[in-house]
Amino acid sequence: MSRRVLAWTICTTLVGISFGCGRGAAVSTKTTVPPSVKPVVKDATREELLDSYNRMAHGVESVNATVELRPTAGSRYSGVIEEYHEVKAFLLAVRPAEIRVIGQAPVVGTTVFDMVSDGEMFRVSIPSKNKFLVGRVNAEHASSKPIENLRPQHLLEALLWPEVRKEETVLFEESNDEAARFYVLTVLRGGYRTEILRKIWFDRADLQISRLQSYGPRGALLSDVRVSDWQSLLADQEHPAGAAANGITSFPRAIRIDRPHDDYRLDLQITKLVLNEDLPRERFKLDQPAGSELVRVGEGAEDKQP
Repeated sequence: MSRRVLAWTICTTLVGISFGCGRGAAVSTKTTVPPSVKPVVKDATREELLDSYNRMAHGVESVNATVELRPTAGSRYSGVIEEYHEVKAFLLAVRPAEIRVIGQAPVVGTTVFDMVSDGEMFRVSIPSKNKFLVGRVNAEHASSKPIENLRPQHLLEALLWPEVRKEETVLFEESNDEAARFYVLTVLRGGYRTEILRKIWFDRADLQISRLQSYGPRGALLSDVRVSDWQSLLADQEHPAGAAANGITSFPRAIRIDRPHDDYRLDLQITKLVLNEDLPRERFKLDQPAGSELVRVGEGAEDKQP
């Protein structure tokens, strides 16, 4: 009988320890998060998010901005990551597809590049190399030097968003990670085979757009744009009535453009912004500088001529 009692006592003690009955042997702890620290998670419907996105897409007709650019060329996949110095740039963009970006070196203010695009052709002047690049926007040419793949239309796509048309199929889902929760709208491309056209991410903390992804044929991720630091337009807007009339009350000041197939990343910090200003077409004209070398960028080849 004493052995049975001893065995029962040992078994009871082990069970008590396993379930935290022993002093200081708790398996789990419970922490109560104060209401002020809890992350805010807002709810929205598919239709509400579509309306919010299309209001931005329709409301921004032109952009006149002063920005700080920091390009990064290469990636861990290419084996080379090269960071470049910040460049102050003056950026003009107007629908449907015109953009001009003039980059200047810090302090001295000399022009590093001057590039334009009209939606069909792009032109890039690089004074330091005495070169003038010309090519079609849809040319599938990739330079061995990733930073030379930077094109003005890549910035245009990050600033002037295309609308989601009523006839387009849009999927709606939730996505969570350790830091935040999101809603995701996935716009599909129709045809013989259905493919992803783009994804629009909304941060559920404030229901602001936080990420825009564009896809090409066969699911290729062409552009991954992250936007943040949304600020009121009334703070530095010279013509706030123009934006307000289109239902736009805020705009992101920090934009990161990742172009995985072009092997470069571009960080933009907007320091001055005017939306929906009338921009003369002459400001988007860029002629070849006298004496510069003309480089025609084609599909897989560059044909040079003096």
